[in-house]
Amino acid sequence: MLKQYETVFIATPVLSEQQMKEAVAKYISLIKNNGGNVVYEEDWGLRQLAYPIQHKTSGFYYLIQFEAEPEFLKILETQYHRDERIIRFLTVSLDKHAVAYAEHRRENLAKPKVAPAPKPENEFAADEPIADEEDVEVEDASEENTEENN
Repeated sequence: MLKQYETVFIATPVLSEQQMKEAVAKYISLIKNNGGNVVYEEDWGLRQLAYPIQHKTSGFYYLIQFEAEPEFLKILETQYHRDERIIRFLTVSLDKHAVAYAEHRRENLAKPKVAPAPKPENEFAADEPIADEEDVEVEDASEENTEENN
């Protein structure tokens, strides 16, 4: 029975873009060649690490959601350990709630972002009357300040 998993790995920051694509292709083909199905993949790009790993302070993050047999995880993790390009990885099994959350997240990422409505040039709405100078009462604050300072 296929279960759904999510794996995130961090590749060393010294890789070129082409080398990073080759590493990703390796793991995607590994999943497919072992009877798995890639559901979703996302490149998170180069990010700072929370703490240095192998004297590196940044790394390329990549997420893959896939379906596979539970026995496949040992093969995947063995490949991660053998690959010098991978400095960290984490693979988790997704329950039904996590699967629903992942689908909802993918839908939100796929939606185009709507730009906020432009603000009018003046601060007041068109319906609001603008007060005349005669209607506004202004207190003379200079007299109060001089009395308080004495």
